[in-house]
Amino acid sequence: MAAQSEDATVVNKNKRFRKDKPWDTDDIDQWTIEKFAEADNKGGPFTEESSFATLFPKYREKYLREAWSAVTKALDAHHIACTLDLIHGSMSVRTTRKTWDPYIILKARDMIKLLARGVAVGQAVKILEDDVACDIIKIGNIVRNNERFVKRRQRIIGPDGSTLKAIELLTQCYVLVQGNTVSVMGPYKSLKEVRRIVLDCMKNIHPIYRIKELMIKRELAKDPKLATESWDRFLPKFRRKHLKTSEKTARKNERLDAKNVERAAAGLEPIKSINPEKKTYTPFPPTQLPRKVDLQLESGEYFLKPAEKKRREEHERKQKQTEATAKRRAERAEAFVAPVEEAAPTVEEKRKRNRRELEAEMDRDEPPNEGRAGKKKKKRVKAGDDS
Repeated sequence: MAAQSEDATVVNKNKRFRKDKPWDTDDIDQWTIEKFAEADNKGGPFTEESSFATLFPKYREKYLREAWSAVTKALDAHHIACTLDLIHGSMSVRTTRKTWDPYIILKARDMIKLLARGVAVGQAVKILEDDVACDIIKIGNIVRNNERFVKRRQRIIGPDGSTLKAIELLTQCYVLVQGNTVSVMGPYKSLKEVRRIVLDCMKNIHPIYRIKELMIKRELAKDPKLATESWDRFLPKFRRKHLKTSEKTARKNERLDAKNVERAAAGLEPIKSINPEKKTYTPFPPTQLPRKVDLQLESGEYFLKPAEKKRREEHERKQKQTEATAKRRAERAEAFVAPVEEAAPTVEEKRKRNRRELEAEMDRDEPPNEGRAGKKKKKRVKAGDDS
Protein backbone atom coordinates (compact mmCIF):
# COMPACT_ATOMS: atom_id res chain seq x y z
CA MET A 1 0.00 0.00 0.00
CA ALA A 2 2.84 2.38 0.81
CA ALA A 3 4.47 1.71 -2.57
CA GLN A 4 1.19 2.42 -4.37
CA SER A 5 0.76 5.74 -2.54
CA GLU A 6 4.32 6.78 -3.47
CA ASP A 7 3.64 6.03 -7.17
CA ALA A 8 0.45 8.04 -7.02
CA THR A 9 2.27 11.10 -5.65
CA VAL A 10 5.12 10.93 -8.18
CA VAL A 11 2.85 11.29 -11.22
CA ASN A 12 2.57 14.91 -12.37
CA LYS A 13 -1.01 16.11 -12.76
CA ASN A 14 -0.15 17.71 -16.13
CA LYS A 15 1.03 14.32 -17.44
CA ARG A 16 -1.82 12.30 -15.96
CA PHE A 17 -3.40 11.37 -19.29
CA ARG A 18 -0.18 11.13 -21.28
CA LYS A 19 0.39 7.63 -22.68
CA ASP A 20 3.56 6.06 -23.99
CA LYS A 21 3.89 6.15 -27.75
CA PRO A 22 5.76 3.05 -28.97
CA TRP A 23 6.50 4.67 -32.34
CA ASP A 24 8.00 7.84 -30.76
CA THR A 25 11.57 6.78 -29.92
CA ASP A 26 14.70 8.84 -29.19
CA ASP A 27 16.24 8.13 -32.59
CA ILE A 28 13.45 10.11 -34.35
CA ASP A 29 14.11 13.80 -35.02
CA GLN A 30 10.86 15.70 -34.58
CA TRP A 31 12.12 18.77 -36.48
CA THR A 32 13.09 17.12 -39.75
CA ILE A 33 10.90 18.13 -42.70
CA GLU A 34 10.17 15.07 -44.78
CA LYS A 35 9.78 15.64 -48.52
CA PHE A 36 6.30 15.27 -49.96
CA ALA A 37 6.41 13.35 -53.24
CA GLU A 38 3.72 12.88 -55.86
CA ALA A 39 3.23 9.27 -54.73
CA ASP A 40 2.26 10.52 -51.24
CA ASN A 41 -0.86 12.23 -52.62
CA LYS A 42 -3.38 9.37 -52.34
CA GLY A 43 -6.44 11.53 -53.04
CA GLY A 44 -5.55 12.38 -56.62
CA PRO A 45 -6.27 15.79 -58.22
CA PHE A 46 -7.92 18.55 -56.18
CA THR A 47 -11.68 18.97 -56.38
CA GLU A 48 -11.55 22.79 -55.98
CA GLU A 49 -9.27 25.46 -57.43
CA SER A 50 -7.31 27.57 -54.92
CA SER A 51 -6.00 31.00 -55.92
CA PHE A 52 -4.26 33.99 -54.35
CA ALA A 53 -3.62 37.50 -55.69
CA THR A 54 -1.54 40.43 -54.51
CA LEU A 55 -0.97 44.00 -55.70
CA PHE A 56 2.43 45.43 -56.56
CA PRO A 57 3.67 49.06 -56.68
CA LYS A 58 4.05 50.94 -59.95
CA TYR A 59 7.86 51.05 -59.82
CA ARG A 60 8.02 47.22 -59.84
CA GLU A 61 6.07 46.92 -63.12
CA LYS A 62 9.06 47.16 -65.44
CA TYR A 63 11.10 44.57 -63.51
CA LEU A 64 8.20 42.11 -63.20
CA ARG A 65 7.43 42.38 -66.91
CA GLU A 66 11.05 41.49 -67.75
CA ALA A 67 11.34 38.67 -65.18
CA TRP A 68 7.86 37.14 -65.50
CA SER A 69 9.08 34.38 -67.82
CA ALA A 70 11.42 33.15 -65.05
CA VAL A 71 8.52 33.22 -62.55
CA THR A 72 6.30 31.21 -64.91
CA LYS A 73 9.06 28.66 -65.51
CA ALA A 74 9.63 28.17 -61.76
CA LEU A 75 5.91 27.72 -61.01
CA ASP A 76 5.28 25.44 -64.01
CA ALA A 77 7.60 22.85 -62.45
CA HIS A 78 5.07 22.58 -59.59
CA HIS A 79 2.03 22.78 -61.92
CA ILE A 80 0.95 26.23 -60.66
CA ALA A 81 -0.53 28.76 -63.10
CA CYS A 82 0.30 32.46 -62.71
CA THR A 83 -0.92 35.69 -64.34
CA LEU A 84 0.45 39.23 -64.36
CA ASP A 85 -2.22 41.94 -64.68
CA LEU A 86 -0.54 45.22 -65.63
CA ILE A 87 -3.84 47.11 -65.92
CA HIS A 88 -4.89 46.54 -62.30
CA GLY A 89 -1.30 46.10 -61.03
CA SER A 90 -1.74 42.63 -59.55
CA MET A 91 -0.20 39.15 -59.63
CA SER A 92 -2.19 35.96 -59.08
CA VAL A 93 -1.43 32.25 -58.71
CA ARG A 94 -3.83 29.29 -58.86
CA THR A 95 -3.78 25.50 -58.79
CA THR A 96 -4.38 23.36 -61.88
CA ARG A 97 -5.64 19.82 -62.49
CA LYS A 98 -2.03 18.58 -62.46
CA THR A 99 -1.13 20.08 -59.05
CA TRP A 100 -0.42 17.29 -56.55
CA ASP A 101 1.21 19.20 -53.62
CA PRO A 102 -1.49 20.79 -51.42
CA TYR A 103 0.94 23.22 -49.73
CA ILE A 104 2.68 24.53 -52.87
CA ILE A 105 -0.07 27.10 -53.50
CA LEU A 106 0.80 28.78 -50.18
CA LYS A 107 4.46 28.80 -51.20
CA ALA A 108 3.49 30.40 -54.52
CA ARG A 109 1.47 33.02 -52.62
CA ASP A 110 4.54 33.88 -50.51
CA MET A 111 6.62 34.09 -53.68
CA ILE A 112 4.42 36.75 -55.33
CA LYS A 113 4.31 38.66 -52.02
CA LEU A 114 8.11 38.76 -51.93
CA LEU A 115 8.26 39.86 -55.57
CA ALA A 116 5.88 42.73 -54.78
CA ARG A 117 8.10 43.79 -51.85
CA GLY A 118 11.22 44.18 -54.01
CA VAL A 119 12.91 40.75 -53.71
CA ALA A 120 14.71 39.60 -56.86
CA VAL A 121 13.31 36.64 -58.80
CA GLY A 122 16.42 34.51 -58.24
CA GLN A 123 16.00 34.87 -54.47
CA ALA A 124 12.18 34.68 -54.38
CA VAL A 125 12.18 31.29 -56.20
CA LYS A 126 13.96 29.71 -53.19
CA ILE A 127 10.74 30.04 -51.16
CA LEU A 128 9.35 27.07 -53.11
CA GLU A 129 11.81 24.79 -51.26
CA ASP A 130 10.47 22.89 -48.25
CA ASP A 131 13.03 24.08 -45.68
CA VAL A 132 12.70 27.79 -46.55
CA ALA A 133 9.97 30.04 -45.12
CA CYS A 134 9.37 33.78 -45.30
CA ASP A 135 8.13 36.54 -43.03
CA ILE A 136 7.16 40.09 -44.01
CA ILE A 137 7.56 42.35 -40.95
CA LYS A 138 5.56 45.59 -40.98
CA ILE A 139 7.47 48.45 -39.33
CA GLY A 140 5.60 51.48 -40.66
CA ASN A 141 3.16 51.96 -37.77
CA ILE A 142 5.60 51.46 -34.85
CA VAL A 143 7.18 54.96 -34.87
CA ARG A 144 5.10 58.08 -35.47
CA ASN A 145 7.88 60.60 -36.15
CA ASN A 146 9.08 60.20 -39.75
CA GLU A 147 12.68 61.33 -39.09
CA ARG A 148 12.98 58.92 -36.15
CA PHE A 149 11.51 56.13 -38.27
CA VAL A 150 14.10 56.68 -41.04
CA LYS A 151 16.98 56.71 -38.53
CA ARG A 152 15.88 53.49 -36.83
CA ARG A 153 15.26 51.76 -40.15
CA GLN A 154 18.76 52.77 -41.26
CA ARG A 155 20.06 51.33 -37.98
CA ILE A 156 18.90 47.87 -39.13
CA ILE A 157 21.07 48.21 -42.26
CA GLY A 158 24.04 49.77 -40.48
CA PRO A 159 27.06 51.58 -42.00
CA ASP A 160 27.70 50.14 -45.47
CA GLY A 161 25.21 47.33 -44.69
CA SER A 162 27.45 45.81 -42.00
CA THR A 163 24.66 45.25 -39.42
CA LEU A 164 22.39 43.64 -42.01
CA LYS A 165 25.24 41.38 -43.15
CA ALA A 166 25.93 40.29 -39.56
CA ILE A 167 22.24 39.43 -39.03
CA GLU A 168 22.20 37.40 -42.27
CA LEU A 169 25.36 35.46 -41.33
CA LEU A 170 24.21 34.64 -37.79
CA THR A 171 20.63 33.65 -38.69
CA GLN A 172 21.27 32.13 -42.15
CA CYS A 173 18.46 34.31 -43.53
CA TYR A 174 18.02 36.70 -46.43
CA VAL A 175 16.86 40.14 -45.18
CA LEU A 176 15.61 42.99 -47.37
CA VAL A 177 14.59 46.37 -45.91
CA GLN A 178 12.15 48.01 -48.32
CA GLY A 179 9.88 50.96 -47.48
CA ASN A 180 7.61 50.17 -44.54
CA THR A 181 8.37 46.42 -44.48
CA VAL A 182 11.28 44.05 -43.89
CA SER A 183 11.20 40.85 -45.98
CA VAL A 184 12.95 37.82 -44.45
CA MET A 185 13.61 34.37 -45.96
CA GLY A 186 15.19 31.45 -44.14
CA PRO A 187 14.58 28.61 -41.64
CA TYR A 188 11.59 28.85 -39.29
CA LYS A 189 13.68 29.23 -36.12
CA SER A 190 15.78 32.03 -37.60
CA LEU A 191 12.73 33.98 -38.76
CA LYS A 192 11.72 34.37 -35.11
CA GLU A 193 15.15 35.80 -34.22
CA VAL A 194 15.14 38.28 -37.11
CA ARG A 195 11.62 39.46 -36.24
CA ARG A 196 12.72 40.06 -32.66
CA ILE A 197 15.80 42.04 -33.78
CA VAL A 198 13.82 44.21 -36.22
CA LEU A 199 10.95 45.02 -33.83
CA ASP A 200 13.36 45.77 -30.96
CA CYS A 201 15.35 48.09 -33.23
CA MET A 202 12.19 50.03 -34.11
CA LYS A 203 11.54 50.28 -30.34
CA ASN A 204 14.97 51.93 -29.87
CA ILE A 205 16.98 48.84 -28.83
CA HIS A 206 20.12 48.67 -30.95
CA PRO A 207 20.60 45.46 -33.02
CA ILE A 208 24.16 45.04 -31.72
CA TYR A 209 22.81 43.72 -28.38
CA ARG A 210 20.86 40.94 -30.10
CA ILE A 211 23.79 40.22 -32.42
CA LYS A 212 26.06 39.72 -29.37
CA GLU A 213 23.54 37.28 -27.90
CA LEU A 214 23.38 35.30 -31.15
CA MET A 215 27.18 35.11 -31.35
CA ILE A 216 27.40 33.77 -27.78
CA LYS A 217 24.60 31.26 -28.42
CA ARG A 218 26.37 30.00 -31.55
CA GLU A 219 29.54 29.35 -29.56
CA LEU A 220 27.61 27.66 -26.72
CA ALA A 221 25.80 25.37 -29.17
CA LYS A 222 29.16 23.85 -30.16
CA ASP A 223 29.65 22.44 -26.64
CA PRO A 224 27.59 19.21 -26.19
CA LYS A 225 27.91 19.44 -22.38
CA LEU A 226 25.75 22.58 -22.31
CA ALA A 227 22.94 21.08 -24.40
CA THR A 228 20.81 20.30 -21.31
CA GLU A 229 21.83 23.34 -19.22
CA SER A 230 20.47 26.86 -19.05
CA TRP A 231 22.55 29.48 -20.89
CA ASP A 232 21.29 32.44 -18.89
CA ARG A 233 24.52 32.79 -16.93
CA PHE A 234 26.52 33.17 -20.15
CA LEU A 235 24.23 35.65 -21.91
CA PRO A 236 24.80 39.40 -21.29
CA LYS A 237 22.15 41.30 -19.35
CA PHE A 238 21.69 44.78 -20.77
CA ARG A 239 19.82 47.26 -18.59
CA ARG A 240 18.01 50.28 -19.90
CA LYS A 241 19.78 53.59 -19.29
CA HIS A 242 16.72 55.81 -19.52
CA LEU A 243 16.56 57.75 -16.25
CA LYS A 244 13.73 59.74 -14.78
CA THR A 245 14.02 63.53 -14.53
CA SER A 246 14.41 63.34 -10.77
CA GLU A 247 17.25 60.77 -11.12
CA LYS A 248 19.02 62.96 -13.68
CA THR A 249 18.74 66.00 -11.36
CA ALA A 250 20.07 64.00 -8.40
CA ARG A 251 23.11 62.79 -10.38
CA LYS A 252 23.76 66.33 -11.66
CA ASN A 253 23.68 67.70 -8.10
CA GLU A 254 26.09 64.95 -6.95
CA ARG A 255 28.60 65.89 -9.67
CA LEU A 256 28.23 69.59 -8.79
CA ASP A 257 28.84 68.92 -5.07
CA ALA A 258 31.96 66.87 -5.88
CA LYS A 259 33.29 69.72 -8.04
CA ASN A 260 32.62 72.28 -5.31
CA VAL A 261 34.53 70.16 -2.79
CA GLU A 262 37.53 70.06 -5.15
CA ARG A 263 37.32 73.82 -5.78
CA ALA A 264 37.08 74.53 -2.04
CA ALA A 265 40.22 72.43 -1.46
CA ALA A 266 42.01 74.43 -4.16
CA GLY A 267 40.84 77.74 -2.66
CA LEU A 268 38.44 78.65 -5.47
CA GLU A 269 34.88 79.91 -5.29
CA PRO A 270 32.18 77.22 -5.51
CA ILE A 271 30.00 76.93 -8.63
CA LYS A 272 26.48 78.13 -8.02
CA SER A 273 23.71 75.92 -9.36
CA ILE A 274 21.50 77.74 -11.81
CA ASN A 275 18.00 76.78 -10.68
CA PRO A 276 14.99 78.57 -12.13
CA GLU A 277 12.92 80.43 -9.57
CA LYS A 278 9.82 78.56 -8.59
CA LYS A 279 6.59 80.39 -9.24
CA THR A 280 4.34 80.97 -6.28
CA TYR A 281 1.36 78.65 -6.32
CA THR A 282 -2.06 80.25 -6.57
CA PRO A 283 -5.27 78.22 -6.54
CA PHE A 284 -6.99 80.75 -8.79
CA PRO A 285 -6.88 80.33 -12.58
CA PRO A 286 -5.28 83.04 -14.77
CA THR A 287 -7.41 85.86 -16.08
CA GLN A 288 -9.32 84.95 -19.19
CA LEU A 289 -8.12 86.54 -22.43
CA PRO A 290 -10.66 88.70 -24.27
CA ARG A 291 -12.49 87.10 -27.18
CA LYS A 292 -12.47 88.45 -30.70
CA VAL A 293 -16.03 89.75 -30.24
CA ASP A 294 -15.02 91.57 -27.04
CA LEU A 295 -12.19 93.33 -28.84
CA GLN A 296 -14.56 94.34 -31.64
CA LEU A 297 -17.01 95.72 -29.08
CA GLU A 298 -14.26 97.81 -27.47
CA SER A 299 -13.07 99.26 -30.78
CA GLY A 300 -16.62 99.80 -32.09
CA GLU A 301 -16.02 97.58 -35.10
CA TYR A 302 -18.80 95.25 -34.01
CA PHE A 303 -21.49 97.90 -34.71
CA LEU A 304 -20.27 98.72 -38.24
CA LYS A 305 -22.34 97.73 -41.23
CA PRO A 306 -21.04 94.97 -43.53
CA ALA A 307 -20.23 97.50 -46.29
CA GLU A 308 -18.24 99.67 -43.86
CA LYS A 309 -16.40 96.61 -42.52
CA LYS A 310 -15.49 95.58 -46.04
CA ARG A 311 -14.30 99.13 -46.85
CA ARG A 312 -12.13 99.22 -43.73
CA GLU A 313 -10.59 95.82 -44.52
CA GLU A 314 -9.81 96.90 -48.08
CA HIS A 315 -8.22 100.13 -46.80
CA GLU A 316 -6.02 98.18 -44.35
CA ARG A 317 -5.08 95.70 -47.06
CA LYS A 318 -4.10 98.48 -49.47
CA GLN A 319 -2.09 100.22 -46.77
CA LYS A 320 -0.16 97.01 -46.08
CA GLN A 321 0.41 96.56 -49.81
CA THR A 322 1.80 100.08 -50.22
CA GLU A 323 4.15 99.58 -47.26
CA ALA A 324 5.36 96.26 -48.66
CA THR A 325 5.81 97.78 -52.14
CA ALA A 326 7.83 100.70 -50.75
CA LYS A 327 10.01 98.30 -48.78
CA ARG A 328 10.67 96.12 -51.86
CA ARG A 329 11.51 99.19 -53.97
CA ALA A 330 13.97 100.39 -51.34
CA GLU A 331 15.62 96.95 -51.29
CA ARG A 332 15.88 96.93 -55.10
CA ALA A 333 17.25 100.51 -55.16
CA GLU A 334 20.07 99.56 -52.79
CA ALA A 335 21.74 97.59 -55.60
CA PHE A 336 21.95 100.76 -57.76
CA VAL A 337 23.40 103.08 -55.10
CA ALA A 338 27.04 103.80 -55.93
CA PRO A 339 29.50 103.10 -53.11
CA VAL A 340 31.42 105.98 -51.52
CA GLU A 341 34.80 106.21 -53.22
CA GLU A 342 37.77 108.18 -51.91
CA ALA A 343 39.35 110.41 -54.53
CA ALA A 344 43.05 109.84 -55.28
CA PRO A 345 45.34 112.59 -53.88
CA THR A 346 46.59 115.19 -56.37
CA VAL A 347 50.29 116.02 -57.00
CA GLU A 348 50.12 119.10 -54.76
CA GLU A 349 48.57 117.11 -51.90
CA LYS A 350 51.29 114.48 -52.22
CA ARG A 351 54.04 117.18 -52.08
CA LYS A 352 52.54 118.83 -48.99
CA ARG A 353 52.25 115.45 -47.25
CA ASN A 354 55.90 114.58 -48.06
CA ARG A 355 56.99 117.98 -46.82
CA ARG A 356 55.18 117.57 -43.51
CA GLU A 357 56.70 114.12 -43.00
CA LEU A 358 60.21 115.48 -43.73
CA GLU A 359 59.79 118.38 -41.30
CA ALA A 360 58.58 116.01 -38.60
CA GLU A 361 61.67 113.82 -39.09
CA MET A 362 64.01 116.81 -38.93
CA ASP A 363 62.38 118.08 -35.75
CA ARG A 364 62.99 114.71 -34.10
CA ASP A 365 66.67 114.49 -35.26
CA GLU A 366 67.91 118.05 -34.45
CA PRO A 367 69.47 118.84 -31.00
CA PRO A 368 67.53 121.00 -28.54
CA ASN A 369 69.94 124.05 -28.66
CA GLU A 370 70.57 124.67 -32.28
CA GLY A 371 71.84 128.04 -33.51
CA ARG A 372 71.34 130.12 -36.58
CA ALA A 373 73.10 127.55 -38.77
CA GLY A 374 70.37 125.01 -38.12
CA LYS A 375 67.62 127.50 -38.95
CA LYS A 376 69.40 128.47 -42.18
CA LYS A 377 69.70 124.82 -43.11
CA LYS A 378 65.96 124.43 -42.58
CA LYS A 379 65.25 127.38 -44.81
CA ARG A 380 67.50 125.95 -47.53
CA VAL A 381 65.60 122.63 -47.41
CA LYS A 382 62.29 124.45 -47.63
CA ALA A 383 63.52 126.51 -50.57
CA GLY A 384 64.69 123.30 -52.32
CA ASP A 385 61.25 121.69 -51.83
CA ASP A 386 59.40 124.70 -53.22
CA SER A 387 61.54 124.70 -56.32
